[in-house]
Amino acid sequence: MGEPAGIGAEIALKAWLARPALPVFFLIDDPQRLERLARRLGWPVPVIEIESPAEAAAVFTRALPVLRETLAADVVPGRLDPRNAPAVLSAIRRAAALALQGQVGAIVTNPINKAALYEAGFAHPGHTEFLAELAGGNPTPVMMLIGGGLRVVPVTIHISLRQALQELGTPKIVEIARIAAAGLRGDFGIDRPRLAVAGLNPHAGEGGALGREEIEIIAPAIEQLRADGIDVAGPLPADTLFHAGARTRYDAAVCMYHDQALIPLKTLDFERGVNVTLGLPFVRTSPDHGTALGIAGTGTANEASLVAAIGVADAMARHRARSAAVAGA
Repeated sequence: MGEPAGIGAEIALKAWLARPALPVFFLIDDPQRLERLARRLGWPVPVIEIESPAEAAAVFTRALPVLRETLAADVVPGRLDPRNAPAVLSAIRRAAALALQGQVGAIVTNPINKAALYEAGFAHPGHTEFLAELAGGNPTPVMMLIGGGLRVVPVTIHISLRQALQELGTPKIVEIARIAAAGLRGDFGIDRPRLAVAGLNPHAGEGGALGREEIEIIAPAIEQLRADGIDVAGPLPADTLFHAGARTRYDAAVCMYHDQALIPLKTLDFERGVNVTLGLPFVRTSPDHGTALGIAGTGTANEASLVAAIGVADAMARHRARSAAVAGA
């Protein structure tokens, strides 16, 4: 569902209109509000309420399947209403439960607005941490962004740059890179993944002249990863890591902080970026954009990122199923 006042419903309706190129999917949402929105925008999207995920495939070609999650208040596009926050959280919980039960192959989450959820008791930085809690077993969720032929994995994410420098350490880099390598194998079918690890400082520290983090923190992590048998290069200067030629030499770039990873990816493919969460017991992707309250309800939102997220989720689920079958053989 995502934030009801945002563009989630619009891009979902548009994604169904692009269904010949997509796998079967269904929404956890309020069917009546989706019908009203499609009618108001003049889009030919019939909605059929389903009782279980198993019913989705039978109706998908002719209607958008929706598992009911009733909203407490009418939705006004662009206007947050905390009365609808419990339904947003319930939809996420139900999606995670269905994934853990094996009733769905993957979860694709629409953007949420955290400020609107705090009044309903939401106490997480975002979807990723909430889904990790719902998954149980204390998994370490790792964010991977995909777009424009590039995969990036930030070691530190939604914290200040000052705090990122304080939290950056050899064990953290090793843990994130190990999960990234395992995800590339199990979720993307890359038998021997190649990782490129970015330096932190300009010119990757210039041998210590511009900072010693590469020598004291990053290089020891790379040594541990190589001892694990992981193909890893670095520390590499971030300013030469993302040009076309460099991108052919690795399957994912492990970056030290948020913007180091996301600026190149969003520059390469702003409209179709996909957010993937590795390290969970189920597949989860999402569009790499926010709720866009300013254009909600206008019908102008671009569905490309959601369409890409659905496609990536389907491919990951298939790779994961094949990996599990091989492991169990």
